[in-house]
Amino acid sequence: MTSLPWQQILLSIGFLCAIGLTLSILLILAEKKILNYGTCNIDINNGDKNIPVEGGSSLLSSLADNEIFIPSACGGRGTCAYCKVQVNSGGGITGPIEIPYLSKDELEKNVRLSCQVKVRKDLEITIPEELFSVKKFKARVTEKKSLTHDIIEFKMELISPADIDYKAGQYVQLESEKYKGRDSVNRAYSVSSIPSDKNNIELMIRKVPDGICTTWVFDHVKTGQEVAFSGPYGDFGLTDNDAPIIFVAGGSGMAPIWSILRDMKEKNINRKAIYFFGALTEKDLFYTEELMSLEKDLHDFKYIPALSNEPDKSSWQGERGLVTDVLKRQIPDMAGFEAYLCGSPGMIDACVEVMKESGIPESDIFFDKFA
Repeated sequence: MTSLPWQQILLSIGFLCAIGLTLSILLILAEKKILNYGTCNIDINNGDKNIPVEGGSSLLSSLADNEIFIPSACGGRGTCAYCKVQVNSGGGITGPIEIPYLSKDELEKNVRLSCQVKVRKDLEITIPEELFSVKKFKARVTEKKSLTHDIIEFKMELISPADIDYKAGQYVQLESEKYKGRDSVNRAYSVSSIPSDKNNIELMIRKVPDGICTTWVFDHVKTGQEVAFSGPYGDFGLTDNDAPIIFVAGGSGMAPIWSILRDMKEKNINRKAIYFFGALTEKDLFYTEELMSLEKDLHDFKYIPALSNEPDKSSWQGERGLVTDVLKRQIPDMAGFEAYLCGSPGMIDACVEVMKESGIPESDIFFDKFA
């Protein structure tokens, strides 16, 4: 039996790919041109808002076209699972792309990924009220300041709208531009600036190897360049009571804590607070002097950096070990505290277990995981 020449094999593969691509394009054209869904109405929160849209697009993009921005980081590809909304009627069946991202409880409540829901008929949906206040902003980059070898402080001055209202702990979604074949994406970054400064936004951005947005920020964005973001999003932030606080963060997880602490100082919030910051080595610490200064400015505040990989022979005199171990040593009984954690999922999950074992109920542990 003779084998086919490799050129013939490549030609056959190319022919099959071309057929597949042609069929995909025809299906898209059929969806947009041949199937005319007409004008569909999106009823939001039992009539709080009614939006007429042309059918055929995704729920996510249809809402965005009408300046209602649902959090989304993957550009509508169904891989980030941020864009969840409750679809009460008209959404059709839940697709196989969505099911892995939805819990049993969410499925029972008709929660969907809005990027995967096609607007083909009238829809009734429920979204958090605070999303009505989310806006898209145009801003100018005023500074890119290195904090560590892989984290920068990214400062922007607002252009349009010229000011923003948000709470310390919330985040925005920065929109990258296309570069070197990379598509535009939206990525979430916690705000590190003080809410009282309504004309500027500061972010702490850690470079992710081969990350589309972080590579754009580090290697392509120039000072003075105009950029776009939407926000504010999220409900991470201090509760309105006087319980003592444990803060825990690592890396760029510093951002919302830095905003909250300075907001506490500005508003004269007199709650006892202890801030544990986990890092590998001393070179991974930043804002150390500023945080030590806050020990004098805040009512009852202590900053405790913990280094897990600092060389034994270094001059470091502070805490060593995993932040979970330092937590247990410093506060063996955590009953009565509230906890606010920000950083990697692994660090947060480990801290949550330690805190529950040490007396903090899960209802008093608040976190923002940086995936």
